Amino acid sequence: MAKHSGDFLKLAAEAKSRIRQISPKEAEEMVKGGAVLLDVRERDEFERAHLDGARHMSRGILEMTIEDVAPTKDTPIVCYCGGGNRGALAADSLQRMGYTQVVSIEGGMAAYSTQAD
Repeated sequence: MAKHSGDFLKLAAEAKSRIRQISPKEAEEMVKGGAVLLDVRERDEFERAHLDGARHMSRGILEMTIEDVAPTKDTPIVCYCGGGNRGALAADSLQRMGYTQVVSIEGGMAAYSTQAD
């Protein structure tokens, strides 16, 4: 995993203070209920592994293409990345665009490997 700069971690922490983070279990329930599951990592990361049912939409194109998968601002959206930082930034950005039911998986994909049943 890439080492994150202090500035990046600060931005991610600020985003996390403004969004709702949920557990992997809560994310599964939301997706079962019809939420859009967005993997905001880079394409090569997505192709190596991703959560079942996830749609790929990297952070670089998120704001330009979100309406393709979530045309209404009340669409439930679950964002995730590898460790939780980019997912939080994505959720924060979508909230600023007016999406009202967007969350991020706390800990990203890494949280799935440590999740207790």
